[in-house]
Amino acid sequence: MAEPLRRDASTVRRLAGWLGPYRLSLGLGLLATTAASVLDGTTLLFLIPLLRHLFGTAGELGAATGGLESLIDRILAPLLAGASPAGVTVRLVVLLWAALLAKNGLAYLAGQLSVHTQEGLVRDLRSALFGHLLRLDLGWLERTRGGQLIARVMQDADQTKGAVSAGLASFFQNLVLIATTLLVLAQLSWRLTLLTLAAAPLLLVGIRALLRSLKRHARARADEAGEMTATVAERLASVKLIRTYGGEEREDRRFHAQADRYRRHVARTQRYAALTAPVSELFGGLLLVVLIAAGASARFSGAELSPQALLVFIVAALRVMAPLKAITLFPGQMAQALASAERVFEVLDLPAAEVAAGVGQIAHFEREVTFDQVSFRYEGATGWALREVSFSLAKGRTVALVGPSGAGKTTLAELLPRLREPTDGEIHLDGVPLSGCSRHSLRSLMGFVGQETVVLNDTVMANIAYGRPGATAAEVEAAARAAHAHGFISHLPDAYQTRLGERGARLSGGQRQRIAIARALLRDPPILILDEATSALDTESERLVQDALFKLMRDRTVLVIAHRLATVRHADLILVLNQGRIVGRGRHEELLAGDRLYQTLCRGQFASSEYRVASTE
Repeated sequence: MAEPLRRDASTVRRLAGWLGPYRLSLGLGLLATTAASVLDGTTLLFLIPLLRHLFGTAGELGAATGGLESLIDRILAPLLAGASPAGVTVRLVVLLWAALLAKNGLAYLAGQLSVHTQEGLVRDLRSALFGHLLRLDLGWLERTRGGQLIARVMQDADQTKGAVSAGLASFFQNLVLIATTLLVLAQLSWRLTLLTLAAAPLLLVGIRALLRSLKRHARARADEAGEMTATVAERLASVKLIRTYGGEEREDRRFHAQADRYRRHVARTQRYAALTAPVSELFGGLLLVVLIAAGASARFSGAELSPQALLVFIVAALRVMAPLKAITLFPGQMAQALASAERVFEVLDLPAAEVAAGVGQIAHFEREVTFDQVSFRYEGATGWALREVSFSLAKGRTVALVGPSGAGKTTLAELLPRLREPTDGEIHLDGVPLSGCSRHSLRSLMGFVGQETVVLNDTVMANIAYGRPGATAAEVEAAARAAHAHGFISHLPDAYQTRLGERGARLSGGQRQRIAIARALLRDPPILILDEATSALDTESERLVQDALFKLMRDRTVLVIAHRLATVRHADLILVLNQGRIVGRGRHEELLAGDRLYQTLCRGQFASSEYRVASTE
């Protein structure tokens, strides 16, 4: 029990820190809430003289109520002096209306200030979460379902505002309203006030019993909602796979079952939530009968209340039940908000793999990149992805990585731009450890073209200029022409201003790759990391992509995961990887003559008419 309480207290303190920029609006909101609640509790007192004037029942007041009614009369005397009976009525009605107007105006102001604070908090948490996710360890992101990350950014961040609305706005407002109303009730009849307070716990116990069931089902509903979000994100990203293997009906049935589970959780939640209103109303009706009976007895009330005072007491006593019920809901609302906040802070507390752009030495490249006994193991894995890899990549040279699937080629390529960090060993750039270089300056030296080309849901212009946002339209077009992309771009509906859809849905595989090549050409990096797979392309697209790739590789330092014999034959150094180790190195002719694994790769992975011609020469 102590540990959850400490955790909740820590979460509340952290949320309070995030509310720092909104101290002024929060403070003004609480002041407006206090004033509105006080007016809400005292406005009913103006009904006493109005009812007495309308029905002509001054009544005999006892000591307990006489003081309050006399005080009201003294306050209103200057306002009502000299007025006719009709004028008194008008003035009292206007006064009551003005008090109600002021109360509701203050309540509206408090609500707007609360919304400003809540939505500002949500925006700040969402922005911080998104920015932090961009800098988290790549392995953690790969292990976490994308839908769950979306749920934390969208749903959990939004739910944290409940700590403001429930804890600071609703709870505080209802507390002030209850205190003000009870003070008024006590002035009218303290015995009837005690009776009201004695009955209140019965309502609270009933509401609390409903609340426990409500919380249980609400939590289950939230969990199922997160799973639904994850399923939708995952399946829509895999829609081509689903259609290719005829899985539409199967996925439709699976999601329908999931949606039905969510429906049942919502129905159960609403079942208990809907009971709170009738339970409160039935309890209020019973309390009304009890108060009328008790108020009519001077022996119980301690004074013979005037009819108008008894009516005001009953109305006020019934109105105090609503804020009491709202306060009973506060623990559940706060618990949900804190649970969401904990999920947000859980991500924010993860150490960032990426640091600020200005941290570290500025990277320069003049001579070579050196891998020195580099090893890498994925978190939780038992084996090594890379083991004691050493080689040099001299400026202006091309090093090709070949090997069977799972040999560690992609992992090795991802170490160079520091997308991952070596577990052991070191990588040097002109003798300077990469770990000491600013990631921003290091990556500014590099371009990347992968077989899974990333195209954003933005214009063609923005996609090509992503690595160089300040590029002119002429520079973007020149890069596109060099990548053999200008032709198909010019036929798009809005040419370079055409939005390409999510993941470049409007383009073919070859067109997406040429967009990526144009992006790299425009960046004009001295170092190029290339995964040149073209196996999924038709012959014409493959020819255009290969020609664009050769243009891109010209006069650059290239680390390439080779899939074609043409690339391998022209590489200055070929590294043969197997099970994370370099098992062979040399030029194509040397390896073809003496490396059995390389020969196997040539017969299989590189098999083509090009290889058969080369092998018979």
